[in-house]
Amino acid sequence: MADYIIEEKTARHLERLSEALDSGVQSRVRTLINSLSGAEIADLLESLPLAKRQAVWELVDPTLEGAVLVEVNDEVRVGLIRGSLPQELVAAVGDLDLDDLADILNDLPDAVISEVLQSMDRQNRERLSHVLSYPEDCAGGLMDPNVVTIRSDVTLDVVLRYLRLYGNLPKILDRLFVVDRSGHFMGSLTLTHLLTEDPTRIVTELMETDQSGIRADMPERQVAMEFEHHDLVSAPVVDEFNVLLGRITIDDVVDVIREEAEHSVLTMAGLDEEDDMFAPIVQSARRRWVWLGVNLITALLAAVVLYAFEPTLDQIVATAVLFPVVMSMGGIAGTQTLTLMIRGMATGQVSAANSAAMLRKELAVGALNGLVFSVLVALIAYYWYGDLALGLVMAVAILVNLFAGALAGALIPVYLKRMSIDPALAGGVVLTTVTDVVGILAFIGLATYILIGG
Repeated sequence: MADYIIEEKTARHLERLSEALDSGVQSRVRTLINSLSGAEIADLLESLPLAKRQAVWELVDPTLEGAVLVEVNDEVRVGLIRGSLPQELVAAVGDLDLDDLADILNDLPDAVISEVLQSMDRQNRERLSHVLSYPEDCAGGLMDPNVVTIRSDVTLDVVLRYLRLYGNLPKILDRLFVVDRSGHFMGSLTLTHLLTEDPTRIVTELMETDQSGIRADMPERQVAMEFEHHDLVSAPVVDEFNVLLGRITIDDVVDVIREEAEHSVLTMAGLDEEDDMFAPIVQSARRRWVWLGVNLITALLAAVVLYAFEPTLDQIVATAVLFPVVMSMGGIAGTQTLTLMIRGMATGQVSAANSAAMLRKELAVGALNGLVFSVLVALIAYYWYGDLALGLVMAVAILVNLFAGALAGALIPVYLKRMSIDPALAGGVVLTTVTDVVGILAFIGLATYILIGG
């Protein structure tokens, strides 16, 4: 429901913006675009053709430009940066949080990077360098090194006075992290305890020690699961020696979840979530050549198998009419299992510990569905052509292909992952090949030997 509301809101913004652009009144466009958040502006820019996008970008308030650059996808960001002056970029990214700056720093021109780094104090430069030393897709790459720490042997009153002196506190601050003199993470003090307990009480009496730190090398997908399982708003990031490095907040995790969802949907079609949907036509076409070519090869493989049974197709017209049903049913059954397996592997719910049980369950489901639909399709074939043998061939072929689809859907992602290939990217193509070939062999092969005595 929430996703639907967001989509409707974006669609309304896009419609209003298009009307404002068509009116030719720049002030109207400027007022509309700058009434939105950075993330909303980013969504709109990604939804606009290149010419309109650049025109709108020039009207974005400079104080919002940094937030917009963080939110847009990589390819759109590169285009916006290319169309901006260096001094504009320096001003736009100068006030970003260090974790956000780290995300886009490599996309900036060298001259801009140099000027931004020179404007930082030594401590922030070191913090930024530390974040950049980790891959983007792990906890270290997500973390914000700007973290408020306190000692365990002070009173709450001392902590409150320290926060007043601290001044500019980080956003989304729900707890303070407790460290020892060497910077090792010990626990956390919630703001609720800080504000409601007796100010004379000692931090060590109230701090929570049940939450362990997230290792900096933990994959971002697992970080998202930690936040989900423990209902976290923020979490400490530590190194292998339990030294506090920074923190991750829920807004970073929401971004990870969204990116994972987009990745899962687009990679199954051979696309990249960082691609610009309004990229030049030739550029977009070339990106799709690889998987179109792979699909062509697999389709030709199925065609070669079908060509081997051309005499059967010539003699029995019904086989040409009915064999797409066999392939389609197997493909759908396989896709259901494949999707379930890919999701389970992504969330950690399917692993070596339970994959055998999952395989047995999916094979049983495939067999049961095969029995049910083989009878149904056989009756339809007999009703159309009045041929009992043809109905039997259809029944067996459907049963075989649904079972094969379930088997392939369960095994393909496992073997692709072992070969370090993204199952979401290649699984669908491999599955289609398997179900098409098995379907042709089962149906046309049976028809050859049973119906025309092959």
